[in-house]
Amino acid sequence: MAKKKTILDLRRMAAEGEKIVYLTGYDYLTAKYEERAGVDMILVGDSLGNVVLGYDTTYPVTMEDMLIHCKAVRRGAPNTFIVGDMPFMSYQVSDEEAVRNAGLFCKEARMDCVKLEGMTDACLSRIKAINDAGMLVMGHIGLTPQFGAQMGGNRAQGKSCEAAMKLVEAAKKIEEAGACAILVEGVPAVVGKAITERAGIPILGIGAGSYTHGQLLIYADMVGYFDDFTPKFVKKYGNVGGELLKAFTSYCEEVRSGAFPVDAEHTYKIDPAEAEALEKALQG
Repeated sequence: MAKKKTILDLRRMAAEGEKIVYLTGYDYLTAKYEERAGVDMILVGDSLGNVVLGYDTTYPVTMEDMLIHCKAVRRGAPNTFIVGDMPFMSYQVSDEEAVRNAGLFCKEARMDCVKLEGMTDACLSRIKAINDAGMLVMGHIGLTPQFGAQMGGNRAQGKSCEAAMKLVEAAKKIEEAGACAILVEGVPAVVGKAITERAGIPILGIGAGSYTHGQLLIYADMVGYFDDFTPKFVKKYGNVGGELLKAFTSYCEEVRSGAFPVDAEHTYKIDPAEAEALEKALQG
């Protein structure tokens, strides 16, 4: 079992050009296999609203939802650096509420870091407050689903010079506010490169090209489990959904036909003498 990475390890990896492997995880079993595979970081993302709870946006996800799933992931991956995603309206109201909720992630769910979306002045203030309270906080810019209504949906960002420069400048401000890392989502590769080259902290990308210090994917996308839609930047490394469908279909067929269970193979045995005694007892 590899030693759990700290923020110092992640900074060293970024400085030395060693790519950081980052995946989402939402439950004990998935986290256990991700840790066995050797991922460096796990994000318990509010994307669980889509891929676990079945919502069409991340807006309905609550702090209670996040804490339940964060605790499960920590149990599955005790030796992995884990980031808890702050859900919609868990940090927007005030610095004090943001610090309080970040504290729940770290104290109750034992997260190593929290993540929040946005690049407004309020977001910068929240990042500074959480950092000042002694917790690690990751920024998130580019395609930010919690700002989806303002963006007109989940659309790629930074596709003009002006928009790209705003992202580059925002990344620097987020770093100055005290963020330990930044997730950059859904931007052209050249924009991801510009942000990474100017950063003094690890830059993780999801749909931001190959130049970032590391890569994140939503695990359910990359294993072919979630199929409601597939973002352009996703590469599929498996077909879990297909295998599940195959298994479930076979089970349905065998139960209906009587092929499962087969008593000699799939049920418990009883001593013949006890079976005979039971038969006599049943007959009264």
